[in-house]
Amino acid sequence: MVRKLTYLRETPSQTAGPYVHIGLAPAYAGFEIFENNFTNTVAGPDVPGERIVIEGCVYDGTGTPLRDVLLESWQADANGHYRHPDDPNHGPADDGFRGWGRMCSHFETGVFSLETIKPGPVPGRNGRLQAPHISLWIVARGINIGLQTRLYFGEETDANAADPVLNLIEQESRRQTLIAQPADGTGTATHRFDIHLQGEKETVFFDV
Repeated sequence: MVRKLTYLRETPSQTAGPYVHIGLAPAYAGFEIFENNFTNTVAGPDVPGERIVIEGCVYDGTGTPLRDVLLESWQADANGHYRHPDDPNHGPADDGFRGWGRMCSHFETGVFSLETIKPGPVPGRNGRLQAPHISLWIVARGINIGLQTRLYFGEETDANAADPVLNLIEQESRRQTLIAQPADGTGTATHRFDIHLQGEKETVFFDV
């Protein structure tokens, strides 16, 4: 007798909230439950490079800032080296450079902040050089699958114009959604980068 196999159906997807902070970044929610917390500071004080701060908000389709979003960042150091054994530049990252950060939006203002150093250019597919950039991953309530995007720097005009990833985006207005601009009057190397999940200003997201 041949028995018919019964397969389990796929479980319905769920969003990341509302307790994503407690599980992944409890310090932001006021819970000191981990010996070591992953923070928004990517580079130690002795890491060489230009110190920068990235600030911004994640907005929903109505233009309202999300106050419980979590973001993770991944980047190269100032010499274009990743802290990873498969680094395409085939070199070690600077000591004290973690390369990976985790940040949450402020519960009242919705502002997130990343303290790091400006990354150097890195080789991409077929060896083509990519402009300095930071990769970002976003999760929050209402997002079933984490969203992947990139942050480029407004002052890197020539490098951005030649970047192979940016050049895959046909519309110039859509490319601009990936460009962080220096913030005027801050007294520090602060860049503003807002992420829009929907609407006319929707940020370009990548299927990776």
